[in-house]
Amino acid sequence: MNLLTGEYRNTLDEKGRILFPSKLRSCILGQSIWVTQALDRCLWLFAPEEWEKLSSKVMEAASPFNERNRLVLRRFIAPAQEVEFDRSGRLSIPQSLREYASLSKDCVLLGVSKYVELWDAASYRSYLTETEDSFKNAAEELNAISF
Repeated sequence: MNLLTGEYRNTLDEKGRILFPSKLRSCILGQSIWVTQALDRCLWLFAPEEWEKLSSKVMEAASPFNERNRLVLRRFIAPAQEVEFDRSGRLSIPQSLREYASLSKDCVLLGVSKYVELWDAASYRSYLTETEDSFKNAAEELNAISF
């Protein structure tokens, strides 16, 4: 699988469909993608093989007898849905997931190597503004990386 990278702006139509960028689509094998709730009130989209790897690891590490583990299972694994691409390359985002991420018309898709984030555009702008100082500090912590 190629790396999923790039920032794309697309609109969500009245039926909850969004055109998945062709550059990202070319990196996905098959006709579907997994969509689930993510941190920071966005959605995470995974190619089926990546979802299988990650969800298996989470399920192996989590016990339903542990309260904190159940929280992760309920907020990450349980809401996940497999969504098929239509003939036009669009994804129909389930209503419950659209509501979770407060998706409106204008959206941002971010390729983050092995997954894609789907944000409401206004929420993403707010997130960037609110986290600017944290980003600078986090980047400073990576000072051991050289290129």
